[in-house]
Amino acid sequence: MDYQDIDALTEEQAKAELARLAEEIAGHDARYHTDDAPEISDGDYDALRRRNLAIETKFPELVRSDSPTHRVGAAPAEGFAKVSHIVQMLSLGNAFEPDDVHEFSDRVRKFLSVPDGEPLLFTAEPKIDGLALSLRYENGKLVQAATRGDGRIGENVTANALTIKDVPHKLEGEDVPEVFEARGEVYMSHEDFAALNERMAESGRVFANPRNAAAGSLRQLDSEITKTRPLRFFAYGWGDVSHVPADRQSGVIEAMGRWGLTVNPRMAVCASVDEMLAYHKAVEAERASLGYDIDGVVYKVDGLDLQGRLGFRSREPRWAIAHKFAAEVATTVLEDIDIQVGRTGSLTPVAKLRPVTVGGVVVSNATLHNEDYIKGIGGDGEPIREGRDLRVGDTVQVYRAGDVIPKVVDLDLSKRPKDSLPFVFPETCPECGSDAVREEGEAVRRCVGGLICPAQAVERLKHFVSRNAADIDGLGAKQAEVFWADGWIKQTADIYTLEERFGGDNIQALKSKEGWGSKSAEKLFRAIDERRILPLDKFLFALGIRHVGEGTAALLARTYMSWDALRIAMEAMAAGDADARATLVNVDGVGEVLADALSAFFAEPHNLEGLNALLTHVVVEDAAPPAQQGVLAGKTLVITGTLERMSRSEAKARAEAAGAKVSGSVSAKTDYLLAGEKAGSKLKKAQELGVSVLSEEDWITLIES
Repeated sequence: MDYQDIDALTEEQAKAELARLAEEIAGHDARYHTDDAPEISDGDYDALRRRNLAIETKFPELVRSDSPTHRVGAAPAEGFAKVSHIVQMLSLGNAFEPDDVHEFSDRVRKFLSVPDGEPLLFTAEPKIDGLALSLRYENGKLVQAATRGDGRIGENVTANALTIKDVPHKLEGEDVPEVFEARGEVYMSHEDFAALNERMAESGRVFANPRNAAAGSLRQLDSEITKTRPLRFFAYGWGDVSHVPADRQSGVIEAMGRWGLTVNPRMAVCASVDEMLAYHKAVEAERASLGYDIDGVVYKVDGLDLQGRLGFRSREPRWAIAHKFAAEVATTVLEDIDIQVGRTGSLTPVAKLRPVTVGGVVVSNATLHNEDYIKGIGGDGEPIREGRDLRVGDTVQVYRAGDVIPKVVDLDLSKRPKDSLPFVFPETCPECGSDAVREEGEAVRRCVGGLICPAQAVERLKHFVSRNAADIDGLGAKQAEVFWADGWIKQTADIYTLEERFGGDNIQALKSKEGWGSKSAEKLFRAIDERRILPLDKFLFALGIRHVGEGTAALLARTYMSWDALRIAMEAMAAGDADARATLVNVDGVGEVLADALSAFFAEPHNLEGLNALLTHVVVEDAAPPAQQGVLAGKTLVITGTLERMSRSEAKARAEAAGAKVSGSVSAKTDYLLAGEKAGSKLKKAQELGVSVLSEEDWITLIES
């Protein structure tokens, strides 16, 4: 059937088309799910749903309560549509003590070269304990709402967001930008949460806290359910915009309030750290009377020009920080100490607690860090808890601050059982029996079993499929563990042969498992196929190499740009190539510890065998070229000496923003040396090699050209 182009539809035509599609898709759903007698192919069915979603995206105000996109019982291939954030949604670094806030201010001043005596303004606002949401307005009209997701890709929850009273369908004002993405937090008030749970109690299901209630309500596939939930929204920032209406954070927030977005009236501008801490103390004092949950205060540099100069590191802005409230403490009994083995072989002690509520969350497990912590020894070798050790049966204090993992911090020695014994940390792996070795200078004991250790193998699998790694929908940590235990997935490559082994005529084995059927199996196979192409940084992170987190994986991807180039360099380094190692270590942000970890990984034959098997099924995409092209795109820069007009940190950040690689040492591959005052041996070597030497004035002219 030929359909009218969506861009040419009038509002009335779109409304009629959505009604027709809702009826047609509902009929196909009934024939597919209930009658088991589909009349159209999967491709034709998916085309109908894609058309429905496209019309809803263009006309969000016309989304029907019976929309097939959001109705429970839709085809298993559909959940929420994915949304790519044009401007990444980042997380914030945390401060817990006043000293942390002073350090934050000092870092900002040092980066910007702003002396202590000069004014530097910060905004301060309550940190709402809810779910992040991005609202995209075009010509004032709400066209899309998306969750944070992994920061780069979220879920399209437009129909649900339209049911929230605090979310305007249209922004009003002469200065509303053509494109404006408002970002904020969806939450639920204490009063509304209590009323909701009272209603929910009749069905035997209640929410643990307002945040869980808000998150669960926003992510309902049926927007009619979301509509019955009393959700609220505070806007606190922005993403993609056609232009910014002010030159300060506080000014933009004020404009957002004028346009109809709900902003927090308790936002303030502070001129010093003392004012920031006083604000934090005042907000904490009125925390119980606010009527909604907050878990701290967020400070942001007010000047947008300064925010631009500060930029970002890894997944956090340098110009903002969350100052969390003091941890909430509860008392309970330490019933056991369990030793868990991680993907890198680390033996981690976990406290098994008599369940206790801490900060609105029921806690039954808490970290004990390492064997020294149990003994009462801190990371610096000095006593903690006045040297008191922890034993099974002890009455202990547990604290939890925000999203921090619960920790056991102290004990009541007067309540210790008389027959208690000191805990003996194992020297062999509890999973495979291999030696558990604690290397000199290390706080952690590690199993040397490697891939023969089942715990390490299964943890690596769970890491590989996790959200920020391969992100295979339907194959989470729990399912990966089950498949591993059954012998179906022993290494990552086995994931990509599941359909070959258990699809088609062989699907009965998978269907025999609880919770699995033909539809769920097909959904899993499609999800796996969608992850046969992985970006270089995600692939690196997914491998689970020790010390290679998301930020480091991104740094390595930017440095080597392709998997082939990176692997050749790493294998050369593992074989003892000094030049390959020097090239890696000279990358700003890389050190000897990471180089050792990469060498160890690429020197291990089992790892290379696993890699080769995986790469027969997976294509690794090259890293994207720098967003900003120009004289620094693809260039290598070294900075030396003292700069007067900006700090070295700012110079590095601006170079990377312009596409350059910043290295720690001069070589024949160096394109520019930025030489400040008292430049030493690096300047001499650059001159010997014929490297272009830039003064600070030359540098500023270059990056601003």
